[in-house]
Amino acid sequence: MKKSVLITDLDNTLFDWVDIWYRSFSSMLKSVVDQTKIDEELLKTEIRTVHQLHGTSEYAFLLEEVPSLQKYADGKPITTAFADAIDSFRQARQEALVLYPGVLETLALLKSRGCTVIGYTESMAFYSAYRVRKLELDGLIDYLFSPEDHALPADISRADIRKYPTEHYAFKKTDHRHTPKGELKPNPHILQEIIRSVHTPAHKCVYVGDSLHKDIAMAKDAGIDHAWAKYGKAQDRPEYQLLREVTHWTDADVQREKEIHERNMVPDHTLENGFKEILDLYDFDGKAE
Repeated sequence: MKKSVLITDLDNTLFDWVDIWYRSFSSMLKSVVDQTKIDEELLKTEIRTVHQLHGTSEYAFLLEEVPSLQKYADGKPITTAFADAIDSFRQARQEALVLYPGVLETLALLKSRGCTVIGYTESMAFYSAYRVRKLELDGLIDYLFSPEDHALPADISRADIRKYPTEHYAFKKTDHRHTPKGELKPNPHILQEIIRSVHTPAHKCVYVGDSLHKDIAMAKDAGIDHAWAKYGKAQDRPEYQLLREVTHWTDADVQREKEIHERNMVPDHTLENGFKEILDLYDFDGKAE
């Protein structure tokens, strides 16, 4: 089966997002609890409220908006009051931010064959772009599709939070585009629109993702060949429980997930051990006709 376009999910398909999130967030939370002695369950409840307000479990200004931490800081800048917690978050994130084995080599091989690589993620633009840059995927991914960013706090501008010139935060080669506001996987129309936007016939595309009930269901409904990245499945891991406790998902989101999971999904193909197994399933030749 000859293909010229690979469309791939990012989180837990190219890298272990759950591990990255858990290690960085739990390190920060532990540091905050050790410092303040505030009840951890209270903090989790307040954190979940902030996450839901902004629609992401990666909210960069989280500590600034947790009521118990605002009270503890007593007027001091949060970045000063919790400098150790912020440092522990960044160090843990740096250590955990690695690609799955074989991902870089596989994407490089596809590019050498003239194929187009598209990333499609539900993670917001800033956080997705940060990982793509840090993992040296700028240029190996031709197009990145993600939701736009959440709004900044009213008293903060981009210039306030940036340590480097604007060009440092921009892709050099990857074309970053945004998905429609409020549209989530497994909406097949978004995937179909992504394919139309790169002017490639659908039969020349293949989709890879770790979620049977979002990624694979979406690709199946869109009529796109697909492979399930089983190696990235994370919902049954212990680390996922902390994510559930502070998630940005609302009760409506949870109900939507329940309905999605009621479908019995059988993928076209399964990648058992790694991303590179996609090369055994399809012949990527870079020709779009």
